[in-house]
Amino acid sequence: MLGLLLLQGLASCLWLGHSEVVNSFASCPQFFYAGHPPNDVLNPKNPAWICQRFSNSYHYATLYDRDRRIPVYSAYKYQPGIAKRPHTWWFVEPQLIGKNNLKEMERESVLIQKYKFTLDQIKESQAVLSDYNVTGLDRGHLSPSGHHYSRESKTATFTLTNIVPQNSSLNEGQWNIYESKRMATKTKGCTTTYVITGAVPGNTYIAEGRVNIPSHIWSAACCLVGTEPKKAWGAIAENDKNEVEELSLGELEERLTEHYHGTVTLFNNACPRQ
Repeated sequence: MLGLLLLQGLASCLWLGHSEVVNSFASCPQFFYAGHPPNDVLNPKNPAWICQRFSNSYHYATLYDRDRRIPVYSAYKYQPGIAKRPHTWWFVEPQLIGKNNLKEMERESVLIQKYKFTLDQIKESQAVLSDYNVTGLDRGHLSPSGHHYSRESKTATFTLTNIVPQNSSLNEGQWNIYESKRMATKTKGCTTTYVITGAVPGNTYIAEGRVNIPSHIWSAACCLVGTEPKKAWGAIAENDKNEVEELSLGELEERLTEHYHGTVTLFNNACPRQ
């Protein structure tokens, strides 16, 4: 009996030492309404579930495609605040590199100089800064800095696991208007707004085939008044046009179902589809 207890204790210690990239969002369900993430239709062949952690706190959740080296979606609570835009450096995710005990996002230079990883090790299953040395495409946030309240949470959005190659005119044009102005209007009266923003994989790549260029960028929101979901909506944009189409949640799910060839459900059924 004592031996069994010791084994259980050892297993618990080992589990606590594991990284936050696991096979579910069990460590950060708070970023999904009722703790329910989108259904498995969106899952890529080689996924990573990331509870995005910075400064010893979780700030949002990301489903990441290791093969295409882009996020499938990021989920967060819409909480814009007055904290200033943070630094201009970018993080990568050490938890995608392999067996290590680093639980938080970190800069490439720190991983190489302090922790003795090689750039090739970092590049194996995620994008790096040099992949984005392209014109006409921005590092497009899925969980945007402007939708977060604190300086720490804003800082946490500057990780390449939260970034896709986004058409510059779209990112700086109509998508920016949707993020900064339309969301502010649509969320008036909401006590809590849950957001999931994603990217449909495309057929082209940058960085010599390393990083996929999405064909579409999309976003969905579910607004709670008190504890009850009262309204929901969606938006989608082709990644080669400076246009954003606003939809009902149900219409967005139908559109994504066409792209993914399986019925897509983004939120718990209590969120209104019409």
